[in-house]
Amino acid sequence: MKIALLGAESTGKTELSLRMADALRARGHAVAVVPEVLREWCVREGRTPRPEEQWPIAQEQERRVDDAAAGAAIVIADTTALMVAIYSAMLFDDGTLYRFALERQRGYDLTLVTGLDLAWVADGLQRDGPHVREPVDALVREGLAKAGAPYRVVYGSGEERTRHALAPVLARLGDKPPAPAASRWKWACDKCSDPDCEHRLFRLR
Repeated sequence: MKIALLGAESTGKTELSLRMADALRARGHAVAVVPEVLREWCVREGRTPRPEEQWPIAQEQERRVDDAAAGAAIVIADTTALMVAIYSAMLFDDGTLYRFALERQRGYDLTLVTGLDLAWVADGLQRDGPHVREPVDALVREGLAKAGAPYRVVYGSGEERTRHALAPVLARLGDKPPAPAASRWKWACDKCSDPDCEHRLFRLR
């Protein structure tokens, strides 16, 4: 099972990938997490990539996913080539990566999109600011629609976010979902898929 975690910057993809892996391993599943190659590249080079450097990064992201899938029953990708294509188009007006990225996205068994309900946190080289999160989120959903790839949006923080992300994974595996933590309120919009509604609800002012 190949799981893609997509979402705008500072929406908890990396932490969620590690929490999900720990929870699944505790259930006896062999899990591999594929980190974000773009982040790794920026840290190593001390800068953001130029236009001609985006394509090798997108290819390397997907190559690592394929390698991980050869040795683990479940692969969690902390982003995919689609995010590289989106940033390349936004920063350099270069949409040439989309064809490759959309084709690859169709190969994932499950796609989770991290919601915008977490506060934005500065990250040095990669993060531009909270103002870019909604446009990126919209482009992620648009790209998934073009790929014909269904997805599920994940909200909440900490264990709650992890539990929401694990639910569709465990359903596919035939595993019993984890018991929800006690809560003083009830989420009433769990069946809503209106992105504009989601953006209004979690917009930071």
